[in-house]
Amino acid sequence: MNTKVTIAGVEFKNPVMTASGTFGSGQEYSEMVDLNRLGAVVTKGVSAVPWEGNPTPRVAEVYGGMLNAIGLQNPGIDVFIERDIPFLTKYDTNIIVNVCGKTVEEYLAVVERLNDQPIAMMEINVSCPNVKEGALAFGQDAKVLEHVTAEIKRAAKKPVIMKLSPNVTNIKDMALAAEAGGADAISLINTLIGMKIDIDRKTFALANKTGGFSGPAIKPVAVRMVYDAAHTVKIPVIGMGGIGSGEDAVEFLLAGATAVSVGTMNFVDPMTTIKVVEGIEAYMKKFGHKDIQEIINVVK
Repeated sequence: MNTKVTIAGVEFKNPVMTASGTFGSGQEYSEMVDLNRLGAVVTKGVSAVPWEGNPTPRVAEVYGGMLNAIGLQNPGIDVFIERDIPFLTKYDTNIIVNVCGKTVEEYLAVVERLNDQPIAMMEINVSCPNVKEGALAFGQDAKVLEHVTAEIKRAAKKPVIMKLSPNVTNIKDMALAAEAGGADAISLINTLIGMKIDIDRKTFALANKTGGFSGPAIKPVAVRMVYDAAHTVKIPVIGMGGIGSGEDAVEFLLAGATAVSVGTMNFVDPMTTIKVVEGIEAYMKKFGHKDIQEIINVVK
């Protein structure tokens, strides 16, 4: 049974990877999860300088998922290169580094530092607030998205994945903008914007008021957007949003995704990624598929 997929010339032993921000850089999970069994580990977002993140409380459980307003807290690229990359290189899995920034220059600073590191790809988080455009996310304006993609591609020596925000009017326009900017692949969806109000305290559950909504409840939205994107662009699509089982992952693959990322469900069950890998294999066996390409983009 062949579960290998290739994205921008990079081969993955299977199409299952971790979603940024839900797996750290794998250190904590490695005590329970064999990272060698994953197609890739996608790291938490890394910025040019340390980010403190948002004030607490910044996580809230909601029906069918969770809200988070962590604010991309991270120790910065220096610590990441010194601590996290050496840890991940011990494993037989692709390393994909998620990059965040508040200006194009900040993105480029991280990209240039990563160019000579032993990583497979970079995933660019364009859901970051663009400080020069009134905090509107880079991924919410097609022209801005195309521009930042082109700038990053000009500087990057590794393949570039643009991670798209679902908080837009038309995901097809954003997918086309990333492709026009030269992206090697796109990943989607990032979190939806949500809010929870504590009715006992009569205030917001999150200090930030709003947060990113993720988990099983967003899967139908994610599948629809992945299908739309995959049938609009020619570059590979990595699908994510509410995946908790092999069956969930297969749905994204059938819709046109070349690979999938597992996010929020890692918090529910740290072994979810392995169960998704095994679930895809069980599905292929059940239907007599010898190669995973037989199920990718089957539903037109």
